[in-house]
Amino acid sequence: MPTEKIALLALKSIAGIGDVFAKKIIQQAGSAEAVFHEKPSQLLHLLGGNANLVKKIKSKSGFDFAENEMALLVKNNGVMHSCFDPAYPDRLRHCADSPLYLFGKGNLSWTQRRHISIVGTRNCTPQGVELTKKIIAELAAFNPVIVSGFAYGIDIAAHLGAMDQQLETIGVLAHGLNQLYPPSHKKHQAEMEQNGGFLTEFCTYAVPDRDHFVRRNRIVAGMSEATVVIESAERGGSLITAQMANDYSRDVFALPGRTTDAVSAGCHWLIKTQRAQLVTSGAEIAYHLGWIQDELKPKPVQKKLFVQLEPQEQILFDILQNGGQQELDLLALSAQLPIHQVSSVLITLELKGMVRPLPGKRFEAI
Repeated sequence: MPTEKIALLALKSIAGIGDVFAKKIIQQAGSAEAVFHEKPSQLLHLLGGNANLVKKIKSKSGFDFAENEMALLVKNNGVMHSCFDPAYPDRLRHCADSPLYLFGKGNLSWTQRRHISIVGTRNCTPQGVELTKKIIAELAAFNPVIVSGFAYGIDIAAHLGAMDQQLETIGVLAHGLNQLYPPSHKKHQAEMEQNGGFLTEFCTYAVPDRDHFVRRNRIVAGMSEATVVIESAERGGSLITAQMANDYSRDVFALPGRTTDAVSAGCHWLIKTQRAQLVTSGAEIAYHLGWIQDELKPKPVQKKLFVQLEPQEQILFDILQNGGQQELDLLALSAQLPIHQVSSVLITLELKGMVRPLPGKRFEAI
């Protein structure tokens, strides 16, 4: 059996050593195997003086568990990749709290760079399902991998919509690979594994606890270029995923519903608080991500002459004119104004033909 992977499993099984801490000490020691071969005095230094952790590592008590876990993984036709492996999702690798390792099953490939996460409520409407399929069909020309959580509602609609378009799709699980939750989705397992597959950070017999779903969401957000929210109530896992995507500096998009629809209240909140860009089509998503089609490029705007600007408008226009393209948050910082106020002024400047918006929440003077 691969000894480095056994050492990774054994190290992570030790109480008090999480993903971030494990990655830190592995990088300092050179490998997971090297951690177990370090002298106690050096280990004490690596572990910040924690003698209890030194004792646990030196006992090698996690190796029986690790060897058994690796045997189960092989038996279930699974694979394991650490965050130090080339086969690990590259975008996820650069997230500070990314899993130390992932288990996978199916026909997984990371050569395709365009990964889009689509998430939403479990209690979706028929319109939400149709909208999910429509968005994916419109994105199909760009051949993205569709990522979601394999749950009820929008998640499974996203996976099925991807397979309808012959796109790869990845289900990120909140449990081990020896089961599928919810059980009613097991009928899709074979097709999923042929057209992508499943990922999880949890060992074989881990069950779908509530906390596991939150941890799962960071993988959904972190491995993708952008997250799209389709139907979300005021609270729910999709809003957590959107927040994580924002924390990772990923693009977040939300599709609006009617103002009276409780099932779209979360999407409206994301849009109102500028945590997501409002989109209504896959073409808009592709444009904002830079997968630009000529017909989607903005038409030239004629700058109006002799426009009278208010003081705050003048401040923002001068910053853009002198400094070039600026992101929204940096523009607010330069102007020493709150972001919501800057957004309002930028809209006015855009209507006056003085600035234009760019992909990635950037703006430029005309």
